[in-house]
Amino acid sequence: MPLYDFRCKQCGHPFTVRASFQQKDAGLRPECPVCHATETQQLLTAVAFIGAESGGSSLPLPMTSSGPACGCGSGGCGCG
Repeated sequence: MPLYDFRCKQCGHPFTVRASFQQKDAGLRPECPVCHATETQQLLTAVAFIGAESGGSSLPLPMTSSGPACGCGSGGCGCG
């Protein structure tokens, strides 16, 4: 199931919710786990994947403020 990131409009606490596409399409209204308020805002998050077919890992890359976190190693640098 996909993960969705939210922030509580009352206390500002960020949290993540695991929900099905059907739940999301039906108007997912998660409750804040800290103050139990139902006024929340969904946050826009980026996801990066490397396809296993191209010889890479199928795990998501860690993200930095400038994009996917790619390092140097094995004689090369970057994500490419």
